[in-house]
Amino acid sequence: MDKKQDFSLRSDTAELRNLILGMRAAYARGENAMEFARQTAGAGGNSLVSTLLAYDLQAGSYISEARANPEANALWCAQLAGILDPFITDQSSMLEVGCGEATTLTGVLRHLRTIPQHALGFDISWSRCAEGLGWLLEKEVNARLFVADLFEIPLEDGSVDVIYTSHSLEPNGGREEEAIRELMRVARRAVVLIEPIYELANMAAQSRMRHHGYVQSLKETAERLGANVTDYRLLDHINNPLNPSGLVLIEKSEIIKAVGGAPAWRCPLTHIPMSDLGDVFVGEQSGLAYPVLREIPLLRMEHGVIASKIHGSTKKK
Repeated sequence: MDKKQDFSLRSDTAELRNLILGMRAAYARGENAMEFARQTAGAGGNSLVSTLLAYDLQAGSYISEARANPEANALWCAQLAGILDPFITDQSSMLEVGCGEATTLTGVLRHLRTIPQHALGFDISWSRCAEGLGWLLEKEVNARLFVADLFEIPLEDGSVDVIYTSHSLEPNGGREEEAIRELMRVARRAVVLIEPIYELANMAAQSRMRHHGYVQSLKETAERLGANVTDYRLLDHINNPLNPSGLVLIEKSEIIKAVGGAPAWRCPLTHIPMSDLGDVFVGEQSGLAYPVLREIPLLRMEHGVIASKIHGSTKKK
């Protein structure tokens, strides 16, 4: 690496350091952390790092909302549970994509007629998952939370019976096909999309959704990918008329004889099977290890550690 390249790398590192420290200081002062990022020279404005940091700093806000509006939260979760009920048995596995602080996952599990054997949820933010673990414990509900990326889910093909979203695809306008393809890959029986439905919204809502870059054409995209869409409609209970929640229900068309069993993990980078060793997830042939931070597995590809001798190491007691 020549000196010019090295200077550029160090400059990028300095900008990232200043962005992180500056956003945290702005948030501590009660200011808008994202506004700080947008106004900071070289910070990249609405970059992935700044967006993730702002989202992470606000961890706890979903639980605060659920506490402030328990009836609305219960109504929302009961509505989702009613949609999921036909696909859930006591041998099933279920996954919420983009679970935030598990306020929806917890409520859904409490309203389902039958509790699945395996309940999972993931989010891109560790702090959101950490808040979610506390909420699950408070409500005496069991579920496994982990950090992951919607577009590289660390689970094997067809390893989860039912996957659902609750407005987690919403901000990914332009990436609808990538998202639905990945959900269909992991799901064994059904994918339940609870998302704003642009095509069924009024003109005011459509204008707002375009402004925010929300998803569109979910049904059409799913069908283009060969999905069997068996239900498509707006929900009866919608929290915000300008962001109308709807259902796109995808049932896997192939006959699935084996239902149930624990979900199987795979490395998000190499797609090689992974084993859960308790304090670490290990790619059996990749030599990559993914740590577990305070009971929450870190399973984004960026979290991978090159650790070829991980199988020969011993866990300290």
